[in-house]
Amino acid sequence: MSGHALDEKLTVAEVITDLKVAPSTFYRWRQLGKAPRAIKLPNGDVRIRRSEYERWLEEREDAA
Repeated sequence: MSGHALDEKLTVAEVITDLKVAPSTFYRWRQLGKAPRAIKLPNGDVRIRRSEYERWLEEREDAA
């Protein structure tokens, strides 16, 4: 199996809990294009690949 097939999908709730930010903050970041890339499911739910989340966090470290 490829790495992408095994790449865990995180919920928005899991991401905001990890980051300790309010949901409104996360969704504002999404509107501004500053959140990690996400997958929007047909039912409207959003998932973030763990690899994308980790990449996004690493980029934030460089900017700090």
